[in-house]
Amino acid sequence: MKEAVVVGASAAGLAAAETLRRQGYAGKLTLIGEELAAPYDRPPLSKQILASQWEPDRLVLRTEIELAALDLDLRLGVGATGLDLAGRTVALADGTRVPYDGLVIATGVRPRRLPGQGAHVMRTVDDALALRKRLGPGRRLVVVGAGFLGAESAAVARGLGCDVVLLEPAPVPLAHAVGTQVGQVFAEVHREHGVDLRTGVAVSAVTESGVRLADGTLVEADEVLVAVGSIPNTAWLDGSGLTVADGVVCDEFSAAAPDVYAAGDVARWHNPRFGETMRVEHRTNAAEQGMAAARNLLHPGEGKPFDPIPYFWSDQYDMKIQAYGYLRGHDSVEIVDGALADRRFVAAYSRAGRLVGVLAVGMPPKAIRAWRVALTKEER
Repeated sequence: MKEAVVVGASAAGLAAAETLRRQGYAGKLTLIGEELAAPYDRPPLSKQILASQWEPDRLVLRTEIELAALDLDLRLGVGATGLDLAGRTVALADGTRVPYDGLVIATGVRPRRLPGQGAHVMRTVDDALALRKRLGPGRRLVVVGAGFLGAESAAVARGLGCDVVLLEPAPVPLAHAVGTQVGQVFAEVHREHGVDLRTGVAVSAVTESGVRLADGTLVEADEVLVAVGSIPNTAWLDGSGLTVADGVVCDEFSAAAPDVYAAGDVARWHNPRFGETMRVEHRTNAAEQGMAAARNLLHPGEGKPFDPIPYFWSDQYDMKIQAYGYLRGHDSVEIVDGALADRRFVAAYSRAGRLVGVLAVGMPPKAIRAWRVALTKEER
């Protein structure tokens, strides 16, 4: 391989580029990123950046010196617009074409939006800074979507003195992922901190003065944050011949086609550990899959299946949430340590009698470590 290309310059793409070099690849290496900023970390956007605890320079994943050491053809501020599998080229928005012998797709996701104008989203550092400027005591923020991103943002806004309305279409926030009991705990915490949490409501549009609900009710706001999920950035792959279905479809090695791999939020791959095809939007998974894709690209036919135990965390008020495994699709939840009433507990998730995940709230790392080991030992 003489020309390797990585499309996407966030955590997954950077991890892929670094791994290629670390594994001895000495050919041309092009890293393409749609944003002008050098690779940076995203989880702090809805936490430390929004809360003004950090400034953007704290987000940088690698210094200029560290990036220079990778000897990259670094192309920032230009997105990919097309892929020619037969010709082995990536088309860019500036009209150029970049040839490749090996390709890693790591283009991530973009926020879903609602009809109407003026709402904030939370994906880039500019998004976080734009909302941060508008928050403060007495300001009224409506957050649409009580998933982890929306809940984290609501918690930060309350800490900044904002009046916060949190709107969620489901009866219990996050019940589809963490179960009704645990979801109710999260709901109670937000209400205790003064959030006006309204469940079972659907938003039809953003308006100049707030949001319009499906029943016609207007919920007034100074600012609106829409956090209703993400869409994989795959439009540039239309007509390429790759299989795209809520992400770039890959096998257990993260391969989407010969010499083409995908990693991070955009990849939908078969995880043999769980026997599931999944797409995981977590920071840890992005870096791990970027490394795995690069190794398998360098050693096709000799690679190892990418079969991680997904991990994610969330900070809301003084509540630390950590989870291992694939909680979606569970059919039973058991509190195995602590108590829900104390907001300190470990919940174990099973499907068809098999442990598939574990979530801890307010517990020390050792409380969940043994359960991670149990997940590792589960028969595949």
